[in-house]
Amino acid sequence: MGRNRETLQEAIWLRLRTSVSGWRSAGPRHLGVAMRFRNPHPSRRSPVMADNVVATSQPLAAQAGLQAMAEGGNAVDAALAAAITLTVVEPTGNGVGGDAFALVHDGRQLHGLNASGRAPAGWSPAFFAGRDGMPPVGWHSVTTPGAVSAWTALSRRFGALPFARLFQRAVALAESGFLVTPAVATLWAMGARQLERQPGFADTFLPGGRAPRTGERFRNPDLAATLQRIAETGGEAFYRGELARRIAAEARRHGAALTEADLDAHRPAWVCPLSLPYRGVEAHELPPNGQGIAALIALGILAHTEMPEVAPDSIPGLHLQIEAMKLALADTQAHVADPEAMTVEPAALLDPGYLAARAATIDRQAAGDPGYGVPRPGGTVYVTAADAQGRMVSYIQSNYLGFGSGVVIPGTGISLQNRGAGFTLQPGHPNRVGPRKRPFHTIIPGFLTTPDGGPLTSYGVMGGPMQAQGHVQVGVRLVDFDQDPQTACDAPRWRVLGGRRVAVEATLPARTLEGLSELGHELTVTAPEAAFGFGGAQVAQRLSGGYVAGSDPRKDGQAVGF
Repeated sequence: MGRNRETLQEAIWLRLRTSVSGWRSAGPRHLGVAMRFRNPHPSRRSPVMADNVVATSQPLAAQAGLQAMAEGGNAVDAALAAAITLTVVEPTGNGVGGDAFALVHDGRQLHGLNASGRAPAGWSPAFFAGRDGMPPVGWHSVTTPGAVSAWTALSRRFGALPFARLFQRAVALAESGFLVTPAVATLWAMGARQLERQPGFADTFLPGGRAPRTGERFRNPDLAATLQRIAETGGEAFYRGELARRIAAEARRHGAALTEADLDAHRPAWVCPLSLPYRGVEAHELPPNGQGIAALIALGILAHTEMPEVAPDSIPGLHLQIEAMKLALADTQAHVADPEAMTVEPAALLDPGYLAARAATIDRQAAGDPGYGVPRPGGTVYVTAADAQGRMVSYIQSNYLGFGSGVVIPGTGISLQNRGAGFTLQPGHPNRVGPRKRPFHTIIPGFLTTPDGGPLTSYGVMGGPMQAQGHVQVGVRLVDFDQDPQTACDAPRWRVLGGRRVAVEATLPARTLEGLSELGHELTVTAPEAAFGFGGAQVAQRLSGGYVAGSDPRKDGQAVGF
């Protein structure tokens, strides 16, 4: 291990030294637009405690949610106001043309909403003949958007404010503009390099021919008008009105399959959440077509191990979590798809006997390789909100890979998702592309309740395939190690990459990294400020007299309360 240990230590030191030495003083210019907005020093946030809380990845969106509650709205209104605002201020991860899922506890029971869109009716396997895989960007990656239907469904069933009121802050920010925050600016520049040639992208998102930089003001008046139209029509304009016609017309112009009939046929689905007992609480996720079941499988495997007896960030504890996650992802990649196409029932994957058998395969002394495929990284936004009446909301929406397909409908500001990239072309696979079929989804809201169903914790970890892995890591910290939400958000993370390869944050103790390497884990050590690949957690937890909330420092957001 001698040379390996030296190599690992050198890698850690190089990462950390680069993160500090990469900063150069801008001199007096730091008072203006030349400020680098890069902090190589770990910061500490305190958990927020209040009767009503909102936590999300962008401060203006969190404040929009809080304002909705201050004006008489409830947690659902707050989550929706924040989510709609996020389509404006964080276009790098979501938009009006994306999908959404939600878990809502109304104070009595937990409700699930699947608002993911389906493939166009014209998407048969033959439509993609001659391709090695599903297109990752462009019109042939666009499925029917579902986010707008989530807004209307949640507002109608649970909201207290008029639907149009939820759009006011978002419309104002789109019209007058907002200052681009550091994490968003970084992702914007990355997206620009990948998508600048896609139809409509540069006209909307590259003013002056480039991505806006940190601290620069960005306006999107076309999106303001679109949001106003959605607000006025209760979402009808998007699926059956003027906006639907414009989307379908652009699809025809580019030879794409999406039609007005596909948009008109879309309906969100109220679903029964999956649940699993774990260490005295009930963990809840939405059923497939999403990957939430992977988090439950991993927790179910850990329930059959000595997890509570190990220390946080210890070598045995991290090894157990990583190995459980590998097994869970292997099952998920093999079996999860549109539930109408699955050949294995979710209940079979969560059977206690099956989970115990999976746990028994973990070698405590060596890293394993169950051999599964790893989905692409992605971009997502998450909101949690809770109010003094006991309602808690776990809400997530996304365009999938960053901006999504890169396609923007001219004159509307609507950026369309690329969820079609979640399908496979593999014959016989349950997730093979098909007409009006829902693709495998990465975005998942999470929830913890008491054994009798009382609300405890609403949480999510945005970030593509990191989401289920993040749910497990945050859940273990909250339940097994009794950490508060902000500590659970701040803590270092790992991410399974495939085989024995694991990405880890350099903030993990050096001895822990050495120990994992000795067990056979092939580690990629990542500096803290490069941690976009480790997700962005937002957590709200119920106390006896209110709530405590935390927001991930890897994002620009915050938890707020009143």
